[in-house]
Amino acid sequence: MRDWRWNSWVWMSLIILFLGVFLVWPLAHVFIRSCTDEHGFTLVYLRALISDPAQLRAIGNSLMIAAWVTAGCFVVALPLAWLFARRSFPGKTLLAGLLLTPMILPPFVGAVGIKMMFARSGALSTLLMNLGWVTGPVDWLGRFPLAGIVALEVLHLFPILYLNLVAALANIDPGLEEAAANLGASPARVFGRVTIPLAMPGIFAGLILVFIWSFTELGTPLVFGMRQILPVMIYDGVANIGTNPMGYAQVVLLLVLSGFGFWMGKRISRGRRSVATLGRMSVGRVERPLSWPALLMVWGGVGLLVTIAILPHLSVILLAVGRRWFLTVLPEGYTLDFFHRALTFELTRTALVNSLVLSVCASLLDVLLGFGIAWLCVRRRVIGADLLDALAMIPLAVPGIVIAFGYMGLFPRLFPHTLMDPRFNPMLLLAAGYAIRRLPFMVRAAHAGLEQVNRSYEEAAANLGATPFRVVWRITLPLIAANLLAGVILCFSFAMLEVSDSLILAQTESYYPITKAIYALMDGLENGVNVAAALGVWAMALLAAGLLWATALLGKKIGQMFRVG
Repeated sequence: MRDWRWNSWVWMSLIILFLGVFLVWPLAHVFIRSCTDEHGFTLVYLRALISDPAQLRAIGNSLMIAAWVTAGCFVVALPLAWLFARRSFPGKTLLAGLLLTPMILPPFVGAVGIKMMFARSGALSTLLMNLGWVTGPVDWLGRFPLAGIVALEVLHLFPILYLNLVAALANIDPGLEEAAANLGASPARVFGRVTIPLAMPGIFAGLILVFIWSFTELGTPLVFGMRQILPVMIYDGVANIGTNPMGYAQVVLLLVLSGFGFWMGKRISRGRRSVATLGRMSVGRVERPLSWPALLMVWGGVGLLVTIAILPHLSVILLAVGRRWFLTVLPEGYTLDFFHRALTFELTRTALVNSLVLSVCASLLDVLLGFGIAWLCVRRRVIGADLLDALAMIPLAVPGIVIAFGYMGLFPRLFPHTLMDPRFNPMLLLAAGYAIRRLPFMVRAAHAGLEQVNRSYEEAAANLGATPFRVVWRITLPLIAANLLAGVILCFSFAMLEVSDSLILAQTESYYPITKAIYALMDGLENGVNVAAALGVWAMALLAAGLLWATALLGKKIGQMFRVG
């Protein structure tokens, strides 16, 4: 017993040390710098932030984008979630899988292709001119940049809200709805007065996650050239991070709003989760089959939605294979040369290697940290384990741009010209940042696995004299290997296309990850946009394979990886 207790405290101390250095310390530094100057405590920077018209305009634009994206995702996801949670029909599993396809391409990469389709000389303007509907080229993104950002983010984020809504609707006791119907309530009234209120904790948690994600999105506005957005202004201020404290005030505002939303989501989700059921389900839910006319409408509607949702993916692929795409509906001539150049050009080859190395290191860190936290919480229940679990969930509420900004402001000043200085070599901080950002995935995967495994196997091995390390290595890890593998796949896949950390921390070409190389290529060499698109396709294929593999391992539990509560 003493060995188990000693190992638990050692493990917990190492985890706290890592999270303290690479999560808590940078965040604390950001808060301190935002409200201090050479004379001590001051609120002048925070007051200036809410009094400067340019800053207020950026904050308003960010909030407006987040509000429209959240509303758009809700309008798209709610009917889909109800349909897939309450009805049975042929091809349901296939369509449910297709609805997750938008997640395999970050909107940052999709924006590269969308710019070509909706630019002044792009496919849409050319098509309308050929049809005689317009007399000249129309710069759609120049006229409506916010609409383009909102549309692209809605297409990327609605699957995350859909996963939350499906889980919320599935947890409602059908007996409650049947009781309302037996009292004479119409189906619409049952849905509005019973189903929606009971599902509200899950709905609200999903909405908060989408709001935070869209409010803190950096890559898409950056590609579309929208500078009056709060995350973009923070990115532009990185160069003056040592002399201008306004950047810290901007980051604190971003962090406070995101953290408040996350806290509200968890509070409502936990506080009202029990209202959805009466202990066990009083009656089993029977999914009603769809009629043939309704089935045709579902297939047509979902097919149209998926087609629109993968439009960014198709645009990136067309850009990667097209020789010339100027004032034409489709590219003129096709080639695979850009895919070859994406693997052989020095910048892209280095970026691929860097991203692979960083993603592998981040995934290994997440396995150690995530399993350790889950094991301490589920198996050992040591004092402070719940606090440790809450600390591991903080990255869900902390945008990547905040963590990266904290690294840039803290470590170069304390550890100049070392591996802790991103201007000298950002690889260590990039790996740590990637690991911190995806740690909740691994914690939840390991937590679910440990709760499913009976601890009697481990107790039997310990009673036979096995050391704590041997019990974990020979018994625990093999039993939850599928969960850990799914977590590793998700961590690795999303780390390969991490945007905010990569754009801010990678300062020199020799250390560029994939996303920073894509951004650099957009204004770089001849056909740089095509090579950037080809690089995006390679990354998209890798992420798609990872998501399919993780879904095969976790099944319907894949939705738990994207939940606030």
